[in-house]
Order: sequence, then C-alpha cells, then structure tokens
Amino acid sequence: MKLTILGGGGFRVPLVYGALLGDHAEGRVTRVTLHDLDAGRLSAVARVLADQAEGVPDAPEVTATTDLDEALRGADFVFSAIRVGGLEGRAADERIALAEGVLGQETVGAGGIAYGLRTVPVATRVARRVAALAPDAWVINFTNPAGLVTEAMSRVLGDRVVGICDSPVGLGRRVVRILGADPDEAWIDYVGLNHLGWLRGLRVGGRDELPRLLADEEALGSFEEGRLFGPEWLRSLGAIPNEYLHYYYFNREAVHAYRTAERTRGAYLRDQQGAFYEEMGKPGTPALAAWRRTLADREATYMAANREAAGVGEHDEEDLESGGYEKVALALMRAVARDERTTLILNVRNGTTLSVLDADAVIEVPCLVDANGARPVAVAPLPYHAVGLVTAVKAVEREVLAAAESGSRETAVKAFALHPLVDSVAVARRLVEGYAAEHPGLAYLRR
Repeated sequence: MKLTILGGGGFRVPLVYGALLGDHAEGRVTRVTLHDLDAGRLSAVARVLADQAEGVPDAPEVTATTDLDEALRGADFVFSAIRVGGLEGRAADERIALAEGVLGQETVGAGGIAYGLRTVPVATRVARRVAALAPDAWVINFTNPAGLVTEAMSRVLGDRVVGICDSPVGLGRRVVRILGADPDEAWIDYVGLNHLGWLRGLRVGGRDELPRLLADEEALGSFEEGRLFGPEWLRSLGAIPNEYLHYYYFNREAVHAYRTAERTRGAYLRDQQGAFYEEMGKPGTPALAAWRRTLADREATYMAANREAAGVGEHDEEDLESGGYEKVALALMRAVARDERTTLILNVRNGTTLSVLDADAVIEVPCLVDANGARPVAVAPLPYHAVGLVTAVKAVEREVLAAAESGSRETAVKAFALHPLVDSVAVARRLVEGYAAEHPGLAYLRR
C-alpha cells in the first residue's frame, strides 16, 4: 500500500514514519513517497527516516520527489501537511496582526484567516490533481487551518477527505488520566469545529464521569486545561474547552503576552527549524539525534505565551504528550484499509449532526470509521454560548472560501471583519492591505 505525504520535507514527517515502522500487520503501508517543493528539506527528512528505518527489516520504502503528479500516481492514501508561505509566512501573519492589536495565531483570528486565504487555492488545486490521478485514494488532511482546508478539499473530493487534529485526542487522554478511567472503555463527548471544541462528557460504563472531575477542585487544576483556564471557569462552562479556546476566553491577556514576548511562536519555529535544516545540510550530522533534540524543544515550548498569560509556568512532563496526530492518522488508515472499525475524533462533513450548521459544513466530532470512511455520530445540541462561536467562525470560514474562489478583496475584508477576535472593520481593511502587500500568495485578491 502506498502513502504519499505532501509537505514531505516538513519537520513532523518522522513522527508519521515512526508510527508506520511499528505497524507490521498485513495490508500495511509498504511505500512512502515524500513530496515537497524544497529539495533540500526533502533530503534532510529522508536522512532522518533512513536513520529511523535502520535495523527494521520490513521498513516501508521511501522515495522523494518535487513532482506532484509523480507523487500522487498510484497512491492509496494521501497525507496533506503543506505549509503555503512556509514559517516565514506564519511569522509575518503574527507580526502584521499584532501590530493592529489583534491575534495572529496560525489557525485562530486574523492569522488563521490570512493562512487560510493563502492555503485554500493551493489545497483546492491539490484536491483536483488527486481526483484526476488517484481517484480512489483517501486524503488525510492535517494542513492548517485544518477544518477550513478540509472543507475546501471536500468540495472536490467529497467524503474521501478527512481532517485530523491531535488536540481533542490529547485533551481526552488528559481527562481520562485524571479520572483514572480506562481509555479503551471511555467515550469522549466532544463537539465543535477544529480548534474550537468542547469536551462535554466522558462516559464509562454508561455513566458520565465529567461531573466528578468538575466537582474536584484539586483534580480540576492538576492538568493542562485546568491550569490554563482555571477551575472556576471550567465549572461555569460545565465542560473542558480545547486549549485553543484560550485565545477567545482570555483574548486580551493572550494578545498582550504575544506582543510582549521576545519572539512569536511562528518566529521561534522559523528560527529553530531553520537551524535544524541548516545543520542537516552539513555532512556527517547525526540526523535522527538532531531531529529528536529539536522536537523535544519544540514540544516543551508549545503554547508558552498562553501559559504565561494564565500565570501557570511551564508544562508538566505528563502533559507534554500530544494526542499524537501520527497515531490518529495511522488508526484512520487502518480502519479504512482493513475495515478495522474504530471511533476517532475527526473533521468531517456535518450532514445532520449539528442542526445549526448545513450539511456541507466540516465539523470536529467523534466518528465511526470503517472501510466506507468516517461518519459523524449523533451528538447533543450545542449550548447557546457555543452556538454563537461556532456559527460565527463558520461564517468567517465561508467568506474565506468565497474570497479564495472569487478573488474578491472585499470578501476577504468581510471575512476578517466578521471574526469575533477582530474588533473593527477599519482594522480588517488594514489587515487585508498588510497581508496582500506581504504575501505573494495573496496576489490573487483584486483591489
């Protein structure tokens, strides 16, 4: 079975390959094709993968190419993790937004809109090439903003594209651990959009154990989300929000922390990963060791500005493990390829799951997965406070899609202006002007 990874020179690709190395069952991935526009990054990642495969007799064969059509032909699964504009683009997204006093995070607020406007046209072209060259392939999208990009690709590929994110899985694992439950027996009631969802219950043996956690002050403040949001706010919500909701609930504090930080997250990653790829360009560099060292530092500094804004200090070691997007991707591939039925929290088309959204809206919910793909399970209605955020952000996503399709700068301004974290139409206009001047990938927006 062939897996094609778009963005194959990306820093996190070795996580995916590492997961594949542990899969020895019949029907596993035997060929991996890396595609990237940057041949140097492809070479660096291929070296890391070669080190990972050393001593593994049945390691999947790895090839690399800068030709998209060559990469897609014969693919059974396509893993999309592209970054249009690179980390330099992400750093610029943050800088331009913060200069206007609004959030520039890559998936939330102004930064997420700018990244979406750059990425949607490229992701749509990729989807069309998949449809033409590998029509039976399943696309697993991790490209951010994951929900928005998945919805754009679904307009071409329908239900054969599924978005994944490790945030809900990581949140679920932390809550399961605090409650002392068996992960294999726990049902996580989670619903929302990508990076905009809430864990509303955790059922074990038919009983919801979340109220027990919400009533325990010490336990509630002992894990990442409890420290980030504070026990009092979690009890007020009656739910555990995805960590990215910190940007909404504590927006002023988050913006202040980002504006006063030595570097934004994007600038940090640009510099850190730039140093890694430069080091990998030197002959004799121990590839896997260099990658692991860089990864450990990256994970330890994740959402550092938010923790500073909340006054909670560094991550606890037990909270550093993410949901493992590579594990989610592998579980999804196994379920589809081998009909190994499972339940995963994924980004899929809504259908009739949430009545406040139309059928084509991509949402993030538990899904039943088998050889026929991923189908969202029925969930209870959202409370009004969540309805407000979900529908407002989905409206913004639709304006981004419309702007990407039409090239209308006016529609792009509307997308920014409607976002809950952009507080002025005048600011929205300046943001569009600033981003269009900075990013060649936004040249399609007509004046």
